[in-house]
Amino acid sequence: REEEGGGTTSLVRSNDRKVNERGHWNNKVEFVLSVAGEIIGLGNVWRFPYLCYKNGGGAFLVPYVIFFVCCGIPVFFLETALGQFTSEGGITCWRKVCPLFEGIGYATQVIEAHLNVYYIIILAWAIFYLFNCFTSTLPWASCGHEWNTANCEEFQRVNGTNVTNPNATSPVIEFWERRVLSISSGIEHIGSLRWELALCLLLAWFICYFCIWKGPKSTGKVVYVTATFPYVMLLILLIRGITLPGASEGIKFYLYPDMSRLSDPQVWVDAGTQIFFSYAICLGCLTALGSYNSYNNNCYRDCIMLCCLNSGTSFVAGFAIFSVLGFMAYEQNVPIEVVAESGPGLAFIAYPKAVTMMPLPPLWACLFFMMLIFLGLDSQFVCVESLVTAIVDMYPQIFRRGYRRELLILGMSVVSYLLGLIMLTEGGMYVFQLMDSYAASGMCLLFVAIFESICIGWVYGKERFYRNIEDMIGYKPVFFIKWCWMILTPGICAGIFLFFLIKYKPLKYNNVYTYPDWGYGIGWMMALSSMVCIPLWMVVKIWKTEGTFKEVKSLFREGIKPTSVTHCATVLPLNELYCACVCMCDCPLMDWRTLPHTLFF
Repeated sequence: REEEGGGTTSLVRSNDRKVNERGHWNNKVEFVLSVAGEIIGLGNVWRFPYLCYKNGGGAFLVPYVIFFVCCGIPVFFLETALGQFTSEGGITCWRKVCPLFEGIGYATQVIEAHLNVYYIIILAWAIFYLFNCFTSTLPWASCGHEWNTANCEEFQRVNGTNVTNPNATSPVIEFWERRVLSISSGIEHIGSLRWELALCLLLAWFICYFCIWKGPKSTGKVVYVTATFPYVMLLILLIRGITLPGASEGIKFYLYPDMSRLSDPQVWVDAGTQIFFSYAICLGCLTALGSYNSYNNNCYRDCIMLCCLNSGTSFVAGFAIFSVLGFMAYEQNVPIEVVAESGPGLAFIAYPKAVTMMPLPPLWACLFFMMLIFLGLDSQFVCVESLVTAIVDMYPQIFRRGYRRELLILGMSVVSYLLGLIMLTEGGMYVFQLMDSYAASGMCLLFVAIFESICIGWVYGKERFYRNIEDMIGYKPVFFIKWCWMILTPGICAGIFLFFLIKYKPLKYNNVYTYPDWGYGIGWMMALSSMVCIPLWMVVKIWKTEGTFKEVKSLFREGIKPTSVTHCATVLPLNELYCACVCMCDCPLMDWRTLPHTLFF
């Protein structure tokens, strides 16, 4: 910029000014811990180990590693780098890439909005269990409570056999279904609100709000605890688990390879969807977190490290979980298939039952549920932060004044809390399963990933984006990633997406309860609410754009607008420099002949 009276040229990137206005991480550690806290969540503990066991043990790692390399790392890096380069949230970043694909941003934030409502319900359950751990005897360890039925029977072992009656139920199941959920017979009978769970949910939202109300300033401090504490708990539980009798059998079932399972397409689908769930891609979170980085942060190195950390954590968590399940099977003298669970069944039935068989059960139960709470908490508040960042970046003049950002977070938290109360009724578990299976399903994430890859790989241009990345980190990433953006990632995601549609089976709760038709209708409406954003935005954008077809094609060609003269010279070819600087960037109009010759050579 020409300074008055000085005659010298001051070249300052407006991107840096924008980062200062939006806020930024104080250091790289805050960014790394925030992303680690988001991607390392409950799925690492209760989903990956079970999928590994179910799909051939060690053989499952073959498709998992393939999807890790071809889909996980490329999309993870794409979203993080895009956020860092544009310094924009999950919607406006795509507007800058290509106006026609802005619907990608809206799709990710719709999924995020669904997640904000139902994911935190798990924290409410975990908090309720944690409060019940501070007793000398765990309430789910024995019968005789007011919520138990006549069929409740505590586990006994006599001469190596289980003594039960045909209709017996365990106290841990009755505690979960009758004390915690007070579950009704179906979604048609929604029942009354469980006020104890409502208070636990209120506490979860209270903690979440004050973790993020100041943006990166508060989030960056909180993650030092929330992202590291689960590793301490996991290490303690791992050491305890592998020292239990029967642990070796559990680990054997977890890892023993059955290569014949690789011929089953479902194994490959499970591996692909686990990558998308576990890496928090196609949610806008990574873009939002990356947008608070300094422009020259080496996001490529960070992404590779974080992806390896995530998968490594999942693998190690399997030892902690299956060593305990092996002990549980040993104590009950049953095959491990009987006790192996996934999802809420593992967290609130199988593992709580296992700790009742250990010495000092309240201690181990307390540590386990504290780990669950911390794993879920940072994932939850990063989800909220992502949605807030997207809205604030869309309307900066409104929300970057005074305490309006804090009020936006408060309003979003209150609305999400009120919407979540329906899942804390007697029929709420059916609503929760419906949202979990449709609103943020793997099908939705795969659909978004297809368009993200096409947009960057084909429309914006892989080489162009590689030049942008080189401008940030000083070198180009390995060439394989750009070929993933163009061919492998969209092709693989499209194949899994079609398999989902072809093999679709209606959801059944506990493989028994069938939802009414209107329940499935609501589920599909939630799924389509995100996916429809992408094609709908394209149609609306083309319809509202005036001019000839040739002029409308500019919707495809418009891209990230350079934000300074130096940026123009770095990322654009010479013949595009003058046009870009005077037409698209924040620099004032000037004669290209007045620019220093070093910008061109």
